[in-house]
Amino acid sequence: MAHSHDHHHHEARPDLTRNQDLVLRTLNGADAPLSAYDILDRLRDDGLRAPLQVYRALERLIEAGLAHRLESLNAFVCCADAGCHEKASGTAAFAICSKCGRVDEFTDAEVGERLASWAGAQGFALERTTIELRGVCQGCRTAG
Repeated sequence: MAHSHDHHHHEARPDLTRNQDLVLRTLNGADAPLSAYDILDRLRDDGLRAPLQVYRALERLIEAGLAHRLESLNAFVCCADAGCHEKASGTAAFAICSKCGRVDEFTDAEVGERLASWAGAQGFALERTTIELRGVCQGCRTAG
């Protein structure tokens, strides 16, 4: 029985619009971050023509904690750990390989708590935290 990795593929979620669901599936199926235009290209056959449709869907997915925007790449990834935003301490960190473009996501509660307590001390209302690490992944280094 091949049930081991089924939970990574989001079933159509009742609270998502068709566009949001299509965008989420596209991010899910991608092996690297996608720009809004990459997403638009892949969804052209599904009737998405306007960049605005994609941007709106992405906004909602990010708000829902289902996707992340990688600021430095201006690209989007789906959230590997769908539960990471349920916990306020879930700080998503992304290691981005500058050679192959691979992105690894990890969540670290300890880092999240440090940042949250700093924010609290500064009276800063934290909305989301995305940490981006740039470097070369192990695969590229050993292939070197």
